Amino acid sequence: MSQAATEEKLKQSSEKEKANLLGLSVSQLGDWVEAIGEKRFRATQIIKWIHQMGECRFDEMNNLSKDLRAKLEVLAEVKLPEVVSCQDSVDGTRKWLIRVDGGSCIEMVFIPERDRGTLCVSSQIGCALDCSFCATGKQGFNRDLTSAEIIGQLWIAADSFGQFGSKANRRVSNVVMMGMGEPLMNFDNVVDAMSLMLEDNAYGLSKRRVTLSTSGVVPELDKLGDVSEVSLAISLHAPNDALRNELVPINKKYPLAKFIESARNYIEKMPDSKRKVTVEYTLMDQVNDRSAHARELGVLLKDLPCKINLIPFNPFPGSGYKRVTNTALNRFRDILSAEGYTVTVRTTRGDDIAAACGQLAGEVNDRTKRQERYKRRLNETQPLNIME
Repeated sequence: MSQAATEEKLKQSSEKEKANLLGLSVSQLGDWVEAIGEKRFRATQIIKWIHQMGECRFDEMNNLSKDLRAKLEVLAEVKLPEVVSCQDSVDGTRKWLIRVDGGSCIEMVFIPERDRGTLCVSSQIGCALDCSFCATGKQGFNRDLTSAEIIGQLWIAADSFGQFGSKANRRVSNVVMMGMGEPLMNFDNVVDAMSLMLEDNAYGLSKRRVTLSTSGVVPELDKLGDVSEVSLAISLHAPNDALRNELVPINKKYPLAKFIESARNYIEKMPDSKRKVTVEYTLMDQVNDRSAHARELGVLLKDLPCKINLIPFNPFPGSGYKRVTNTALNRFRDILSAEGYTVTVRTTRGDDIAAACGQLAGEVNDRTKRQERYKRRLNETQPLNIME
């Protein structure tokens, strides 16, 4: 391309919206830099600056030519979501409230443990599903997050802990797509963001340390194994269709047999034969915590390579549910353990800042009117009933 043609293209591009490079994979960024007349290897250099060094200013990317840096200033930007607030729990959990384009806010949580630090990342503003025991669902739904808004959460956390430019200070060792939203209903953007999490020239996380959690969007789960090898968690919460239809309404469309089969097929696509699905089961008092439920769950999962994570329900205003008793929790765990399953109990973390599992709510400009209906019911002091 001649100098005159390049200058004309820059002039035209400067009048358009700048490309946000934050959420582009190496392949996508490679296509973009070629489209502006640069060599493809420049994409790797830019990726390293943004996601390894935490640098968003093009003029500081000093292994790029001055001409390229000037071009990037005109054509591109690295635009991060806005951090509205950051709260620390007494147990070390940290929660961010993050504003995205359009004015809505999402939440993200970091959970420190002795051997790892797990970041719980959101994929949607609110949630298109309406699981009866989840605070996020009561906020309604606004839109999917872009890949930049998803990976931007990891960037913000890495920056918060000062881990850019230092492999020795990696506080965030694990990422779970378990925040606000159903990841598989935002398939392309979630897959693109996870590719950056795994990319050696970006965050370099292990495939075993990035986990996608789904409530059962079967067609998208069937596709996932063709494009990704991240760990899989399935949000079950009931051992039969009748109860799960009430707790997780998407079950009416994709019942348990189809969901379990899809999860099994995903694991069978993995090159590592030792992979297991994590089964998430939120226990609520006198709802899904009985011995019969535990035995039924054991039968349901008998052909699925899995480990089971039991989650005591974390109450929120108007939920209508109560936390499982310790007696029922231990009984449920022991029944499954006796049947040969690996069973863990998730310790409640960050509940003093409403950062525990199922409590994330954010500030959603709801397009579904679900939030309005929920608030009206609270004002009328009518508790939610799963049998309605």
